[in-house]
Amino acid sequence: MTTATRQESIQSKLARALDPAHLEVENESRMHSVPAGSETHFKVLVVSEAFRGMSPLERHRRVNDVVREEFGAGLHALTIRAMTPDEWERQGGADFRSPACLGGSKASPGSGAKSS
Repeated sequence: MTTATRQESIQSKLARALDPAHLEVENESRMHSVPAGSETHFKVLVVSEAFRGMSPLERHRRVNDVVREEFGAGLHALTIRAMTPDEWERQGGADFRSPACLGGSKASPGSGAKSS
């Protein structure tokens, strides 16, 4: 029996819950101060009719609710872009970047990041 990666688990949960027209899940852990091979930081672009009439905050809450158990199992951060198909058609996913890591050894000197 093969165990799904966290990325596969997140993709599967979002696909089942939101029936997306478009879904991208990217493991961005490599950009953070975590061991190689970690699955702690992800970026999600999800396009679904389920978001119609929702505010951006409501959309983020919905995505977070769908993957809630992943946070209890080691997921640390999730960058989300949640759009309706109409918004996707107008804007696309261009220039969707996660914020830079400001903690640990990946922080640049003078970035304002503090270490404990």
